[in-house]
Amino acid sequence: MSESRRELPSMTALACFVAAAREGGFSRAGEQLGLTQSAVSRQIALLEESLQTPLFQRHGRRVTLNEAGRAYAEDIEPALRRIRMATAKAMDRGSRRDLTIATLPSFGMRWLAPRLPGLTARHPELTVNFAARSFPFDLREERFDAAIHFGAADWDDAVMVPLFTEQAVVACAPSWLAAERVERPADLLGKPLLFQISRRTAWNRWFALAGIDGLPPLKGATFEHFLMLAQAAAAGSGAALLPRFLIEPELQSGALVTPFATALVDEGQYYLVLRPDWRDHPGLVKFHDWLVDAAREQGMRAAP
Repeated sequence: MSESRRELPSMTALACFVAAAREGGFSRAGEQLGLTQSAVSRQIALLEESLQTPLFQRHGRRVTLNEAGRAYAEDIEPALRRIRMATAKAMDRGSRRDLTIATLPSFGMRWLAPRLPGLTARHPELTVNFAARSFPFDLREERFDAAIHFGAADWDDAVMVPLFTEQAVVACAPSWLAAERVERPADLLGKPLLFQISRRTAWNRWFALAGIDGLPPLKGATFEHFLMLAQAAAAGSGAALLPRFLIEPELQSGALVTPFATALVDEGQYYLVLRPDWRDHPGLVKFHDWLVDAAREQGMRAAP
């Protein structure tokens, strides 16, 4: 037998030792482990023989750790705790069927939710829970498996998988468009413009794309979420720059119209943000593969 094998007791012997130390007897330790009293006693004897020192003081049916036993228990307890944690983690990775995903609110409602039946059809064993988040955070600390992010690839301690870019178009209520007599991009100057709070420069960039420079300071009401912005525009509060894929229902119903073909392709992208160890989670790998396929279809539809 090699040196390393001689210095590594069996896990059964260690489990019996820890149980006997905790319960104060071999019989009660056996009850906890599903072993007979004699089996526990035999394992303890093998461990003491291996260590070449007794670990317990016997008091009839009762046992207590002696000085060597107490020192040994203190030394191995952290290692056993780590083994239990690592084993539970490995079992969790292999058996998990539920995921917790953070998503941008508007993206989750308008793009992700309608596509979930496809995920269920492809992986009926998965249960995916969603929570709305708008800004980066620590995935591990807040116990999320993944997140949907828009912007740059700047999320710390994470793997970022690009999904697709977005095309923002001018959208407004048809009644507003007629009342304000907006016929060309320059007609929007001086009209009520609506802003998304994290895209305050979007209107400036759209006007530049439309060939209009030297703009006065642009002001208007701001909204945190795109769906709030879309509702305000549909109610006739003004014109908004909105991602086309998020307002498809309003465009189909006629609640919103897009008076100009000019579309602003943002420099940022939508990303799937994953924990660094994501490939160790089979369920998360399945979600990643499904979402990448769905995003590829979105990109193909958006391509000119």
